[in-house]
Amino acid sequence: MRLFSVFIAGSLLLATGCRVAAPVEPTAGPAVPATFTKPTAAADTLNAGNRPWRQYFQDPALVALIDTALRQNLDLQVALQRVESARAGYLARRGALLPTVSGVASAGADRFGRYTLNGVGNFDTNLSPNIDGQQRIPGPVTPEFFVGLRSSWEIDLWGRLRSQRKAAYLRVLSSEQGRNLVTTTVVAEVARLYYELLTADNQLAVLARNTALQREALGLMRVQKQAGRATELAVQQFGAQVERTESLSHEARQRVTEAETALNQLLGRFGRPITRGRPLLNQELPARLGAGVPAAALLRRPDVRQAELELQAARANVDAARAAFLPTLTLTPYVGFNAYRAGVLFDPASLAYGALAGLAGPLLNRAQFKADYRQAVAGNLENYYRYQQALQTGFREVVNGLQGLENYRAAAAARQREVNLLTGAVTTSNELFVAGYATYLEVITAQRSVLEAELSLAESRQAQLLQSVHLYRALGGGWQ
Repeated sequence: MRLFSVFIAGSLLLATGCRVAAPVEPTAGPAVPATFTKPTAAADTLNAGNRPWRQYFQDPALVALIDTALRQNLDLQVALQRVESARAGYLARRGALLPTVSGVASAGADRFGRYTLNGVGNFDTNLSPNIDGQQRIPGPVTPEFFVGLRSSWEIDLWGRLRSQRKAAYLRVLSSEQGRNLVTTTVVAEVARLYYELLTADNQLAVLARNTALQREALGLMRVQKQAGRATELAVQQFGAQVERTESLSHEARQRVTEAETALNQLLGRFGRPITRGRPLLNQELPARLGAGVPAAALLRRPDVRQAELELQAARANVDAARAAFLPTLTLTPYVGFNAYRAGVLFDPASLAYGALAGLAGPLLNRAQFKADYRQAVAGNLENYYRYQQALQTGFREVVNGLQGLENYRAAAAARQREVNLLTGAVTTSNELFVAGYATYLEVITAQRSVLEAELSLAESRQAQLLQSVHLYRALGGGWQ
């Protein structure tokens, strides 16, 4: 009873001396606004991010490309292996709560000196009349044989191992959200490059049509020169305009090449023709692109979910680091056959078993424990700020997407009206030039203006489509 009391007192001393204060929690971040738009506006409960990507994108060719990318993209394969690695870490942490059992078969030999405790004890034992036959200790070299099981089990008194298991499990969930984040990125990148490809196709068609018209005008100008109604300067001006349009066509072909090669890489393959669907100006957007309530919409984003899970895992790491200052209780039982003669090793009388319980805690030189604790606290704060950063980034992207979608829709409509007016201006300038009421410079200006307007219209339509992609991704769409 006295020894037991000493053991309990020592344990309490260890536990008291190893306590560590709880870390200071970070100050609460700013509250998420109630709406993405003006505070006076009613909250929109429709979140476009809830739509599966097969329903969000209207072009069958784009849907087929995204489907191929999600099956073959290499970034997704890497993300999948990260999930498997996190699962392996969780398996290891879960196993740490269970006892380890090892099968052991060992053999050794010792020669004890004559003036050692074992040497004198073995010699004296063999002289005892109670010892005979196989019980005599072999000498001068004494063998030792053991066949059996040895176990070690750390009793999780303070929850350190459970906290580590919790952190590992949360990181599995975080890695899965990381895979979802890669999925949304791949979907958005495929859509972006596809719209860039359609834009380059549209611009190439516009340039080809204008080149043909400009060549006709150049031929007409040469006829006018031969008739004495135009000068060589006019012919040179029209020829320069044709060459400029040709140079723009080559640049557009290069953009087509770059978009196709980038798409093929996202699809996990080498060069292959990209199937186009609807032309750029005929691409349809979903009827309504609502954002929903920020508090719910932002939590759909995989990056926000991942940051939240990493924050929870970091807090579990802090709990584990605090518990590391407290004493650990370890049980080490064993059972097996133990003998110093091989002939009687498996005799029932050679059966041996035992157990040892050890309580150990850090008292002096706890630098490593302190360093681990400080790293865990710093990691917790870092993940908290990353979570707040993810919320603010998501809010900014949604607001930009909503405003950008409306602004670029209005811009594209205005550009379309500009193209219609300038197209009529080209016809008018040609008629006036033939009638002698307009100069060749006015014709060139009209042709150049309509070309720039058509190219600008394609860019505005592309910006409108890209804003819809950015908004869909900002609202957490694309991974389901």
